[in-house]
Amino acid sequence: MKPCKPRSASRSVHPETPGEWLKFAIRRYKSAGVSLGQVSDTAHDEALYLILRTLRLPLESGPDVLQRRLTVAGRKRLAEVFRRRIEERVPAPYLVGEAWFGGERFHVDERVIVPRSYFVEIIPGQLDAWLRDPGAVRRVIDVGTGSGCLAVLLARHFPKARVDAIDVSAEALAVARRNIRAKRLQERIRLFESSVFDRVPRAKYDVILSNPPYEPSAQVDSVPVEFSREPRLALDGGPDGLAIVRKLLRQSADRLKPEGIVVIEVGGLREAIDREFAALEPHWLHTADGSDCVCLFQAARLKAGYG
Repeated sequence: MKPCKPRSASRSVHPETPGEWLKFAIRRYKSAGVSLGQVSDTAHDEALYLILRTLRLPLESGPDVLQRRLTVAGRKRLAEVFRRRIEERVPAPYLVGEAWFGGERFHVDERVIVPRSYFVEIIPGQLDAWLRDPGAVRRVIDVGTGSGCLAVLLARHFPKARVDAIDVSAEALAVARRNIRAKRLQERIRLFESSVFDRVPRAKYDVILSNPPYEPSAQVDSVPVEFSREPRLALDGGPDGLAIVRKLLRQSADRLKPEGIVVIEVGGLREAIDREFAALEPHWLHTADGSDCVCLFQAARLKAGYG
């Protein structure tokens, strides 16, 4: 006689090994219509990640780990995690309090957006080509830093530079501060609570980088539940998505060194950017998936356009 199929993670602790929990979670993800993209685009990879982190097992564990017999306590922990993920639609990174970005671990919670950005490939692969002397870069800034992950990646890439990081949210800055301390970069990264440059001391930057809120408000209204759990402030770019981008470009004109650059991730706004800011000659950087949604502006064009 076949055992009854578990109806929800909260009502059953029948799975007895990580492998059985993985199969169970994949089925439940599919039947419940769980939205993905905050850890992985596949139910298998996200569920496996949650299992390993919940059981405090290494992410690099081999396949043998899936056959281990779990304690009652371990099964209960997994049941609660998958109940919250599937029934409450809590994003997976919030459940385990971490996100991996650029090969590094960052603390995340409901105060910040889950890190995901094309800058993870742009910073190490393409920024230097647009700088006269990358080794001479001394001042860079991350506008809309959230968890501080991009500020950390900038500090790693430009080891001689001082990094400023801005966010309008004091709660997000508290998370960024925690991550920066954990990376022992508090002597190099300074945090500012500010709407773009409004409350940032006057300085000239080699690189201004931003992954700002760029989703049109109407689109934010209709995102899946998992994404609505993230701070709206980090997603909503106003009626057309360009509210922060406009302010950033305008204020950057007077904040760049003569050979400096502004680099902005803009999601699906490429046509709008090309149309509205054609005179500033945006350059589009290539991304591995072909979305090419990161644009670059040079100081001379911004100065001519806004000077």
